This record gives sequence, structure tokens and C-alpha cells, in this order.
Amino acid sequence: MDKKKKGKIISIFLIAIITLFISWILILLVGTSFTKACSGFYKGILGSSYNISEVLVKMSPLLLCSIGISVAFQTNFINIGADGQLYIGAIIATIVAMYFNLPTILVLIIALILGFIFGGMYSLIPGILKSKFGISEVINTIMLNYIAIGITGILVKTILMDKSGYFPMSPEIEASFPIIIGKTRLHLGIIISIVLALVVQFWLDRTKSGFYIRAIGQNVRASRCAGIKINKNILISAMLSGGFAALAGVFEILGVQHRLMVGISSDFGYTAIIVALLANNKPKNCILTSLGIAALQVGSLSMQRYAGVPSSIALLIMGVIVLLHLGNEALFPFLYKESK
Repeated sequence: MDKKKKGKIISIFLIAIITLFISWILILLVGTSFTKACSGFYKGILGSSYNISEVLVKMSPLLLCSIGISVAFQTNFINIGADGQLYIGAIIATIVAMYFNLPTILVLIIALILGFIFGGMYSLIPGILKSKFGISEVINTIMLNYIAIGITGILVKTILMDKSGYFPMSPEIEASFPIIIGKTRLHLGIIISIVLALVVQFWLDRTKSGFYIRAIGQNVRASRCAGIKINKNILISAMLSGGFAALAGVFEILGVQHRLMVGISSDFGYTAIIVALLANNKPKNCILTSLGIAALQVGSLSMQRYAGVPSSIALLIMGVIVLLHLGNEALFPFLYKESK
């Protein structure tokens, strides 16, 4: 094992220790016993089969959004719009479930296909603006998030509103992905998400088109000189990114929420950026990082219930982890100096 690889492994342990220490300080500052808080965290994520399943339920949309974001980042397309693309997928899933009078299996398949396509098309808008006109995708994708949420708000107050109710939401959706564990919300989507992460990683590592995507991210000028079509591959990465994020919306509607409403996303698209960064933009690594972030979020809510620790501490901890991860070579130069 070379020095750099050893340095990365050691830095992970150092980051874990520093994060644990900062967590201890934060918990003490709110006047709660660290032991009690840890007990609440443990109960929240491992206390029962239902608690474990809730971590996996939270993991699925994070994983799908982070897969899409990591693909986009490969071509330096900074997709901040996964949340909006998730809403597009949720809208399409609701429309298919409400208006397509078909067997459940066909509804699920059609919702996945159309959700992916429409989510990809929605992400193509900032992709075209960047590749053709050089307009920053960061601002465009953020703005498109608000547009997608606004469209959702209009639809659930008009054509998709539950006529028997008073609140802006769709009727309850009957079509549903199969539940894996009885009396939980854990559905087939988690398995599909993991499989997709592995498939996308294989595509990036072992195919010519995947190599083109990675090459552009490494060096745009060299890629252009080698004959790689830069704009075409940026558009491909943008469409794939939006498509995978939209799948998260399909699974949320047909697997968890069963109703379309504003607020179905707990900022999955933004949190998935953290997942992708911690995974070094590798879809296979997103599996573990999304699991870790999901556990942190679910566990923090449990700490709030059992020990009175504000759940917002989870946001602080995530921020600390990202900063330490991105700056680990500057913070721990002694671990890497021989490899430079």
C-alpha cells in the first residue's frame, strides 16, 4: 500500500475522532449528557428493525440524488438542482398513478421510465444554457428548484388536488412498490438504488462513453484535443443527473409518501451534494456515504426525542465532516508528503 493510500485511511480515522470530539462539545453546550445522547442516537438507528428500516428509507433518495450529482460533477457540471428534479419525478409518478388505468406493475415501470426522462429533460435546460451559451448552471439549477416546487404547488391545488379533502395534496396513490420488511416503509426502491449505483460506476469505469465523461472532468482542453465532444457529454451528464434525481421522486411517491404535496423532499437534493463530495464523486462510494448521512439524520432526531439535543446539530456535524474531508491533505500534510 502506497503512502497516499495509507494517508487517506489514517485521515478517515482522524476525521472521525475530530468529529466525535466536536460532537461531544456541542452536546455538552446544550446541557445534555453525552452518554444519554449517544444512547438516544443508537436507539434511533439500531433500536429495532423499524428504526433500521427508516435509515434505509432515508438513504434511498439520498443515494439516487447523489448518483446523479456525482455523474454531473464528473464533467464539472455543478448540479444544485436535484431537489427540483426530484419534484419533477414525483409529479410524473403522481400523474401516471392517477390517470393511467393499468395494472400496478405497469404503472410502476412507466412511472420510472417517464420520471427518468422528464427529470433528465428538466436538467437539460441548465445543461443547454451552459454548453451553448456559457451561462452558469449553478444559478440556473437553483432557480429551477423553486420553479419545480412552484409547479407542484399549483398542481396540488388544481388538477392533482384531492377533491374530497381541503388540503393542497393529491389523492392517496394506491400503486406502490413492494415492501421488503413487513410493518415498515422499506420498499424495493432501496435495492434498485444500490444496483443503479453499481451499474453507473461500472459504466464510468469500464465503457468508452464513461471514460469520456471522466476525461472532461479531469482536463477539458486535453479532452477537446483528443476529439471528445465536450458539449455533447456535458448534456449527457446533465440529463443522467436529472434522471436519477427524478427517480428519487418517483420512489418517494410510490414507495413512501403515496401523496404529492409541497414538502415531500426533506432537502434531499442539497444533502446529496454532501454525499457526493464525501464519496469523491464515485457512485459506488455513495452507497456508504448516503447510509452514513441517513443514519446521522435519523439518529439526530432520536437524540432530540430521548435527550433533548437539537436535531440541527446534525447539520453542524455534516458541515464539519465535509470541511475536514475536503481539506484533509492541507490539515494532515504529514500523511501525504512522501507522495508529493
